[in-house]
Amino acid sequence: MAEEDRGPRDGRQPGTRVGLIGYGDAGRGIHARLLREAGHRVTDVVTRDPGRVRAARQDWPGVRVHGDVDALLAAPDLDVVVVASPTGRHLEHAGAALEAGVPTVVDKPLALDREGAQHLVDLAEARAGRLTVFQNRRWDGEQLTLRRLLDDGALGTVHRFERRWERWRPVPKDRWKENAVGDGGGLLLDLGSHLVDSATQLFGPVEAVRGELRALTTPTEDDVFLALSHASGTVSHLWAGGLVGAPGPRTRVLGSAGAFLVTSFEGEPTPFAALDPGDGMAGWLVHGDETRPVPRAPGGHADFYRAVAAWLAGGPVPVDPRDAVRTAAVLDAARVSAVSRRDEPVA
Repeated sequence: MAEEDRGPRDGRQPGTRVGLIGYGDAGRGIHARLLREAGHRVTDVVTRDPGRVRAARQDWPGVRVHGDVDALLAAPDLDVVVVASPTGRHLEHAGAALEAGVPTVVDKPLALDREGAQHLVDLAEARAGRLTVFQNRRWDGEQLTLRRLLDDGALGTVHRFERRWERWRPVPKDRWKENAVGDGGGLLLDLGSHLVDSATQLFGPVEAVRGELRALTTPTEDDVFLALSHASGTVSHLWAGGLVGAPGPRTRVLGSAGAFLVTSFEGEPTPFAALDPGDGMAGWLVHGDETRPVPRAPGGHADFYRAVAAWLAGGPVPVDPRDAVRTAAVLDAARVSAVSRRDEPVA
């Protein structure tokens, strides 16, 4: 039976009314924070954990807390459901929301594999439901700055894109992300979903991938390298790791007219931070020994949820869920490549 907060709700309060499935590191730590920043209201939450129940009620006075997804979907007046449960439950939870006819945001990755992701896209289309994926890193200042440089032709024709998401975490956290082997855990699905989405957003579809996956400190893979061959001719080299004593440089983009270099990332310790260009700057435009700081393009992750509000009002989808299917296909091929030790085509 669902547990509910019977406190009053003021239907006149502004903002999109959001049902949030999951109130842990992702649900509370990321989605709830960005939803508030974008001016939305979390009116319903699914969680059974007593501490998270208390946190939800403290964060959102009058929130209704449910013990299962069916109870949340029966709640009146929901404008959108956000699925922030563990990745292994995305197919079930997003599928239920779409079957109920509620517009749905799913945290990345959309599903465990391409088959599951395609199923949700097909379900959304069949039920006239609305589906998008929380690829918030498209709204990173770094990503927006690089997009602007590419559009301006500042780099010419790009032949190589490198991005690293590396940390020094010799004692890993003890969460499902580290432990859920075959059920959504590991850096390939977690950070790899962001890295591949960023590369394909900038340089287009991937024809083949070479993957290296290792589990050094956790049951799931915590050391990932991907080499993507784009149809455009660009090659992307992408790293994600938790046992990296010297992370970075974060991003290096090599083109016929110059290079773009980002030396550090979100305060992660790295020796390359000494080369940071200073406040308000995203990185460096480099031509050999000539360097020029590049101003950071405006934007932030809450802009995703501002785009969700516009989407619900009839605007464009913030992230096309078919992009998530293509990302899943790349990650599937990377797993095959890690075993075959050769380039694998992307279906």
